[in-house]
Amino acid sequence: MGIRIMLVDDHAVIRAGLKSLLSREPGMEIVGDTGDGRQAVKLAQQLTPDIVVMDIGMPELNGIEAAHQITTAQVKTKVVFLSMHREKSFVDGALRAGASGYVLKDDAPKVLAEAIRMVAGGGTYISPAVASDIFRSYAQGQAVASKGVFADLSGRELEVLQLVAEGKSTKEIAAKLHVSAKTVAAHREHIMAKLNLHSAVDLVRYALRQGLCQL
Repeated sequence: MGIRIMLVDDHAVIRAGLKSLLSREPGMEIVGDTGDGRQAVKLAQQLTPDIVVMDIGMPELNGIEAAHQITTAQVKTKVVFLSMHREKSFVDGALRAGASGYVLKDDAPKVLAEAIRMVAGGGTYISPAVASDIFRSYAQGQAVASKGVFADLSGRELEVLQLVAEGKSTKEIAAKLHVSAKTVAAHREHIMAKLNLHSAVDLVRYALRQGLCQL
């Protein structure tokens, strides 16, 4: 039986390219795709793919939290990130979320196929370029104590921060997350306190810097 793959990226052109690339690989089958992190969680539950190939920066729900929800609900589904981010904080966040692979978008196409096969076989895979960066930082004594936003905030706080940064109102966020407006307001206050931010503009700027949303 082949490896059943679901693709998640907010750029339709990239999804089409990946579908074309991986469909030509022996033993690989694309069973679905989406460009929305929240929809990815729902679709993964419906399709139960072997592998989810996913970007980090996506609308509605970032890939880190989407990966956490997918791997928590479905232990047999593995996540391989395909990202432009090579910073240690993103890699740390991905691995803590349960990802089994991390590939860069500027890696050679064969690297993604290799990662998918290794993860499907029960292993793990980190892009050689990413691994080199991490080892170099440790060798030079540059390991950073703080792991960034993915360590500083809870999964629900990350969801709220992203939706605030995307311009959603408190009422809209409450409806999406199925909580009260008071709960959303409390999360927002906790986020600002944890990150030492003081306005909605600060929240948006921070989310942009951390790759949680895009202009």
